[in-house]
Amino acid sequence: LRTVHTQCELCDVLALPIFKQEDSSLPSENETKNPPFQYVLCTATSPAVKLHDETLTYLNQGQSYEVRMLDNRKAGELPELTNKMVKSTVRVVFHDRRLQYTEHQQLEGWKWNRPGDRLLDIDIPMSVGIVEPKTHPSQLNAAEFLWDMNKRTSVFVQVHCISTEFTPRKHGGEKGVPFRIQIDTFALGENGEYTEHIHSASCQIKVFKPKGADRKQKTDREKMEKRTPQEKEKYQPSYDTTILSECSPWPDNAYVSTNQAATPTFTNTPLSTYTTNSVPDSPTASIQDTQKWLQKNRFNSYARLFSHFSGSDLLKLTRDDLVQICGPADGIRLFNALKSRSVCPRLTVYVCKESPQESPLLETHGTNENGDHNISSIYHALYLEELTAAELIRKMAGVCSLPLGKINQVYRQGPTGIHILLSDQMVYNLADESCFLVCTVKGRDIFAAFLFTILWHEVVK
Repeated sequence: LRTVHTQCELCDVLALPIFKQEDSSLPSENETKNPPFQYVLCTATSPAVKLHDETLTYLNQGQSYEVRMLDNRKAGELPELTNKMVKSTVRVVFHDRRLQYTEHQQLEGWKWNRPGDRLLDIDIPMSVGIVEPKTHPSQLNAAEFLWDMNKRTSVFVQVHCISTEFTPRKHGGEKGVPFRIQIDTFALGENGEYTEHIHSASCQIKVFKPKGADRKQKTDREKMEKRTPQEKEKYQPSYDTTILSECSPWPDNAYVSTNQAATPTFTNTPLSTYTTNSVPDSPTASIQDTQKWLQKNRFNSYARLFSHFSGSDLLKLTRDDLVQICGPADGIRLFNALKSRSVCPRLTVYVCKESPQESPLLETHGTNENGDHNISSIYHALYLEELTAAELIRKMAGVCSLPLGKINQVYRQGPTGIHILLSDQMVYNLADESCFLVCTVKGRDIFAAFLFTILWHEVVK
């Protein structure tokens, strides 16, 4: 009786329009290549979908839904899979292309709001025929399992995210974003791992709060009943099951959760950040150059997203494109960086290292034989962001060729020639564009540095 029931259900499934030959110009059945597998989500499709659109299926959050794994091979097809296990990975992903571009950021944000939860789980007690089901802590939206094609196999999945969690405003389930359930199947490769891709299929879904999917299905059905017969002809009927249609395999660089919260990563910004040379130069900047530029300019979290972009590709993106991909804050920041809009540092300090012939006194800036003011030293600009003594010492050591680990103390010349120990509070209160002459005194393998203040009018008059 079970066999007859299953065959009848499969007949209903195969009666769907996607399996009908509605055009005589299509290849005959003998010429058409059937997919080796078929996946059937055992819940009804929405009746409010137009004829040529993809089916849409409503699911309740956290409810277990059966997905039947069917061997669809013809006799003699893929004999190497006979009596062997295959591995399938089921995942919930975004349907909208815009959200696919920012999948990592979207899912990290969801993880931050729902700590300890997963987007997708396998209901192991209800599943039949699956072996070694696994869920990885780093992939909250995917699960995998092995199964034998010669045995009846059904995996029950639960989706815990709802469609409105990824919309700017919470309007309700019918306004939420659509997801996709995708299944990728792999055979055992020569390396002993399940890496040989065989088949992939997916379907479009929307996820509602508990019982919300039933209400939405009922609402759609009532709306269709009120339509005229002519209007109903433009829509698909509601089918008892949902067939996952063939698609491309999900990319290998899929979402992998990090242990850190979904916050931007900041690094010490080099001087080149403030120059136009840091922008990837179109069209010469390679993909590797673009990746280095993103890392250097604190766009680390988007490096994977733009992993195939050259400099010219990145520069072709409009402001709206970047806002959609990266969100308003980072999108505008990236747009400004690409358009060479310099960001002013919090504090700029100019320093000059004392030459061996000079003394730390202001008379080093004398006049030449024509009576013009003579500046014998070259100054370096230090751009400070943290406004700490450690930052100033680090950058000063770099431009003055001093070994950072050997600098013992740094002093600033104060009133009446006294030496004041450099501190964070002192750096915080420095006037912008202050000028200093750096003098060093070497002891036993250590240095002491002295900062002599030089007034601007004494330098440029």
